[in-house]
Amino acid sequence: MYLFTRRTAVVSLAAALSAFAANGPQFEGRWAAQLTSATGVEIPFRLDISRTGDTVIGTLYNGRDPKTTSSAKIDGNHVELNFEHYLTSIRADLKENGELDGSIVSLRKRTQAQGPQGNQQYAGTEGTQRAYNNSQATPFHAKRYVARSAAEIKNAPQIAGTWEVAQETPKGEKAWRLIVDQQGHEILATILRIDGDTGGLTGEWRPDEGTFVASHYDAARPGLLVLKPQPDGSLSVKLNAAPRFVELTAYRPEVARAKGLPEPSNFLTHTTVRDPNEVFTYSFPDVNGKVISNDDPIVKGKVVVAVVTGTWCPNCHDEAQYLIELQKKYGSKGLQVIALDFEEEDQLKSLTRVHAFIKKYGVPYPYLIAGTPAEMWDKIPQAVNLNTWPATFFIGRTGKVKAVHSGFAAPASGPFHTALRNEFESIIEGLLKEPVPAEGAGSTSSAAGSGN
Repeated sequence: MYLFTRRTAVVSLAAALSAFAANGPQFEGRWAAQLTSATGVEIPFRLDISRTGDTVIGTLYNGRDPKTTSSAKIDGNHVELNFEHYLTSIRADLKENGELDGSIVSLRKRTQAQGPQGNQQYAGTEGTQRAYNNSQATPFHAKRYVARSAAEIKNAPQIAGTWEVAQETPKGEKAWRLIVDQQGHEILATILRIDGDTGGLTGEWRPDEGTFVASHYDAARPGLLVLKPQPDGSLSVKLNAAPRFVELTAYRPEVARAKGLPEPSNFLTHTTVRDPNEVFTYSFPDVNGKVISNDDPIVKGKVVVAVVTGTWCPNCHDEAQYLIELQKKYGSKGLQVIALDFEEEDQLKSLTRVHAFIKKYGVPYPYLIAGTPAEMWDKIPQAVNLNTWPATFFIGRTGKVKAVHSGFAAPASGPFHTALRNEFESIIEGLLKEPVPAEGAGSTSSAAGSGN
């Protein structure tokens, strides 16, 4: 069962006190947790805590892609769950009533910059500028999880499949997709934008309210989604994805076309390059200070997947795990993945999150430290309409860009994730069939902008 549901039974205080007295603090098991967003919205999510000897693991449920701690510890009545690859920690105390109270501390920063195409870039979730530090902790609370039975939730309407919602954004989008997977009264849903999806929001039908309510937290992006079927076959959509709140209407794609509504952006045409006959150039230091350029032996004459990324970006975390698969599958055949990484200024000084990110996922390919998010346009000048995180450049053996894919549809996106995998691998396999150029072919372009 993959969803967070409302509690229909409570553990009595007497039983909780008895267990506490007999066994000491009991953290292990499943929790119905919630955080309170900056806008005062309570967002529920599921949290699992396990312990084997001295090893403690916390798991945040994110649909098909659970997120686990990088480190965790239990000390008396206190638990600390660290997601260092997100600079986030959940810290809570076990109370005598058997519940957890504490806070979520995130050192992530969201910064805002204006790009040359007039599109705003956000180092993190789109929205108002906000910086997080230890004095701005998010309230956290959790009770023992008790699932509702299917018998309690009857006659759920069928809303599975793909929907479209009209939504204009500074990135030039005119519509988003809503993807719903449904099993009885339970749903797994996500909103897919040009940058990628919102992560897997899991929930259920609430007959008393006539809505499906789904939510999640993955150590970076809390989300709450309320879907209400309408008499005309559409869905009203309320999305709380901190710090944004939007109300939308979703239609089936064929209905949206009949109404003349715009289609979602094309992931393969949103970002392009100014000259497809120009060698794609870059030269940046890796995490150890070694400068790697497009003329380096590690990439020369190979098929290169160069991803514009940042470890502050949840969709970039999602893509990295797939790029690792691609490197392992095709590396011996001539593929090299390269990350062109853009971090906030404080992280450029320490690279704390980058190192934690590389360690957490076991990244086997170079992470080149290119600059801050606001410098992306100057550092990648050959790209046109580059305004998504991530953006993936497929480069042939002669060093020229053959395709650019905007964003990343993660496993929560269901069929769109499958389509993305097929697309990526089809492009790579096609490029790998190209002959290795003779020595001296595909020389470096004189394009400006790449540099340390």
